[in-house]
Formats: sequence, C-alpha cells, structure tokens
Amino acid sequence: MLQRLSIRDFVIVDRLDLDFGAGFGALTGETGAGKSILLDALGLALGGRADAGVVRTGESKAEVTAAFDPPPGGVVESWLAEQELPTDEDTLILRRVVDANGRGRAWINGTPVTLAQLRAVGEWLADIHGQHAHHALLRAETQRALLDTHAGANALAGELAACWREWQRVRTLRQHAEQDAASSMRERELLTWQLKELDELAFEPAEWTEINAEHARLAHAADLLSGADEVLDGLGEGEQAVRAVLGRLQGRLASMVAIDPDLAETRDLVAAAAIEADEALHALRRYRERLDLDPQRLGELERRIGAVTDVARKYRVTPETLPELQAGWRARLDSLETNADPARLAAAEAAACAAFNEVAGRLSAARAPAAAALSATISEAMQSLAMAGGRFEVALIAGEPSAHGVETVEFRVAANAGQEPRSLAKVVSGGELSRIGLAIQVMTSRDSATPTLIFDEVDVGIGGRVAEIVGQLLHRLGQDRQVLCVTHLPQVAACADWQWRISKTSHEGRTVSAVDRLDNAERVEEIARMLGGVDITATTRRHAAEMLGNKARQGVLGT
Repeated sequence: MLQRLSIRDFVIVDRLDLDFGAGFGALTGETGAGKSILLDALGLALGGRADAGVVRTGESKAEVTAAFDPPPGGVVESWLAEQELPTDEDTLILRRVVDANGRGRAWINGTPVTLAQLRAVGEWLADIHGQHAHHALLRAETQRALLDTHAGANALAGELAACWREWQRVRTLRQHAEQDAASSMRERELLTWQLKELDELAFEPAEWTEINAEHARLAHAADLLSGADEVLDGLGEGEQAVRAVLGRLQGRLASMVAIDPDLAETRDLVAAAAIEADEALHALRRYRERLDLDPQRLGELERRIGAVTDVARKYRVTPETLPELQAGWRARLDSLETNADPARLAAAEAAACAAFNEVAGRLSAARAPAAAALSATISEAMQSLAMAGGRFEVALIAGEPSAHGVETVEFRVAANAGQEPRSLAKVVSGGELSRIGLAIQVMTSRDSATPTLIFDEVDVGIGGRVAEIVGQLLHRLGQDRQVLCVTHLPQVAACADWQWRISKTSHEGRTVSAVDRLDNAERVEEIARMLGGVDITATTRRHAAEMLGNKARQGVLGT
C-alpha cells in the first residue's frame, strides 16, 4: 500500500509530506482547494505524463516521491531483479522530477529509470479511477478490457492478438504471391541467372589479395631478377663486395685492438655488420632461386583478375563486395521462392488460422462464465443504487474474427424492470451512467491484485441514499485494500476509516494547498460543512455527528 507521499512545488502545493493509513480514506475540501492535485501528483510518481505546467509558478522544478509497501507475491521484486534495479523488502520508493522547461527524470529506489519502467512498476502498485472513467465505459475497448481482466484472460488476449498478426501476415503473403506471380517469376529467373554467374566465378575476398600480390610479383619478375643479381654482386659476389670489404676491415680492427683496447666496441660492430651482411646474402640467394619468369602463370592471373573485375564492373560494385552482393541476392531469391508458392502459403495460412481459432476458442470459453458472473454482480449492485429492477448484461456477440477474438463485448443495461437490456451507450442518463460506472469500477477492482485503489470524484451525479450505499461499497473494498477517494459527498466521507481536509490559503501573495488529518470532532465539522455549506448550524452538526455515529454503530467507521 501507499505509505508516504512527498510533494514539492507541484501546481499550488509548495511542500507536503503525507503519511497514509490502511482502509478507506476520504479526501474532502472546498471546490478548487486542490483535492485532485494530490492524486495528480501521485499519478506523476506512478509514471503519468507531465509537462512544465505542473511546476509551481516561480520555481525551477516540481518533485514527487512516493513510498510503497511492495505488494505480496514478489512480482515487483522479481521485476526489479530482471531490470537490475535495487530491491528493498520493506519499501519501494518512486521519485519523479519535472523541470520548468518540461524535461523529466525518474528514479526507482534511487536508481535512474525510464518513464516506461516507472509506469510498468506503477501498474502493480496503484489503480487510479478518474472522474471521467464512467464515460470511458462507453467505449468498446474499455468494456472488452474489463471483461478480460475479470476473466483473468489478459495473457490469453495477448496471445490471441499475436496469432491474429501472424495469420494476417501469411494471408497477405499468399495474396501477393497470387497477384504478383508473373513479376515474381521474372525476378526469380534474373536472380537465378545472376547467382549462377557468381557461383561459377567462385570468388573469395582472400583470393583477391593473394592473386593481386602474386600478379604484381610476376609482372615485375624481370626487374626483381635484375635487382637481386645486382644486390648479390654488391654483397658478396663481386670484386668489391661488401662482405669481403667488411672481412678485411674486421681483420685490421682486430690488430688495432691489440694496441688500443678502446677500439673493441668498434671491432664488434663491424663484426656484427659482417654477420648481418652474410644473412642478407643467404636470404637473397634463396629468394633468387625461387624467383623465375613464368609467363603462363602471369597470363592465368591476368585472366582471373580480368574476369573478377568485369563482373564487379557489370554490377557496379568493387571486387571485394561481390560476396556480399551474392549473399543478398541469395537471400532475396530464397524469400521469393518461399513466398511465391501460393499452395504452400495457403497451407501456412490455414495453419495460422487454425492456431488463431484454437486460442480464440479458449478465450471465448474464459469470457463466457466471466460475463455471466459480472452481469449478476453488477445487476445485484444496481438494486441498491436506486435502480431497483434494473439489469446489467455483458453480451458476447458473435462476429467476424479480429485481433480481439471471434466475438465483440458489449455492456448492456435495462435501467428499469420489464425492459430489455440495450447498449450502455444508448439507454442510460448521466446519473445512471455514474451509478452503473461506479458499481463496475468497485466490483471489477476486486479482481485486481493492485493494493491501492484511488477514486477521483467518481461519485459525481449521485446523492442521498445512493451516496450512502456507495460509501459502504468503498468501505467494504477498503477492508481488503487501501482505498483513497476524493469526494464532495458527506454520505461517502462519513463511511471512511479516516479523512483528510484539503484547503488552500494565500501566503505572501501566492496560493498554497494544505492538508489536515481530521480527528472525530474535526470530522463532524467537515461533514457539517459538506452538508450545510457556509452557514453551519447546530442542527447541521447534529446531523453530521449522527451520520458518523451511525457508521460507527454499524461497524463502518474504524476505531
């Protein structure tokens, strides 16, 4: 559950540090006092979108930090481990900062994260129902998502969507194969001929380096032979050969060393030079023995180089990239051959269709009992929400296959006894929609493992006895979860385990928001204000105390 929320310079909040309790908590206050701003701040910490407008006027940044008890089951701990983020068995801390220029940053347990990561973990921690959530219930996708969640079939719905995409992919390939058979055949023939030419060339990049080096050597063989003979003559085979000269000099230095030992180093250097000259002489002789004029081999190399160069020039590439071109053509030909067989593609399409139908059947089987159970649950709730005799129905309407299954989901309602249920979007008034929507949200929230549920003025459009029943519903929900509700209804607030009053004041010419946790006496005053407005009379206070007292006697209020 949510333990603590710290807010800095967010809209009209300058600094707030709030500690939250378990059960059902009501957030009340005058219109415009900033009740929903607290939930907006929490939404920011949970990964909601934000812009520079959330930064309090005159400040450089807004900052929100939320501390949670990790939910049971270890799912968050496992996710943190997968993301290589630090874990804490007792507390999970989310932090979000938005600069005045609109740039945002996020942290989980002190480690920088992306907004997507913050949003992912936030979905396990809290579920926010906004004041316009009732209207979202009119959308088909919202109705379908609620049913699948109630049925525990979200993973199955995702699997079905993947099957649908694969089926449509293969279907498109089969259609293209049938439509483009002639052009595909021409392209395959051209690629086959081109690949045959490259296969026959049998070119390898390493070969290109080797044959060019050998060609350069053979093409200049005469010059190399002449140069080798000249160097051999100069090193050791001529009258003035270097090796003979070094030998004489070495002998002369040896006699000089006998007279002056300081010349020993010079003698040794000449001796080393003589040894180097000997090694060079032997190496050059071996080279000369291997070197020969080979016009036939030179011709072979020139023909090979010419063949490779001609093919590369023909396809406007360098010789070194011919293998890459060949691999690309082969991949394209394989693709064309794979996708140019309508019969094979038709078989693949049939297999993909069968896989889709199998998963769709399992999803339909999961949806049917869940639809019946949800219909009965919401119908029962309607009886206590001033819609006696009304009936709610989750209809599964067979239709064309889609990414969402082989049926459409439609919420239907009969507001009065004796009426046939019709589409929710067509038959309910605004007040009825509010009541039905609240019933759906409260009942379906029971299916979620999210430990904290937040309702932001979802009780708009109801009042009187219905409001009291809504409060009781939220209180019952709070026995298993932490429930926070922004409300303007005293009947709802009176059912809460604890209550905060949000107000705004002016300080140094700037509007700031404040939050007070109310004790029993203060709750009487706040409930009286909600009942009677500006002029609070003794009668109003008695009525407020009676409302709170009734809830205490009924076991609704906590101690």
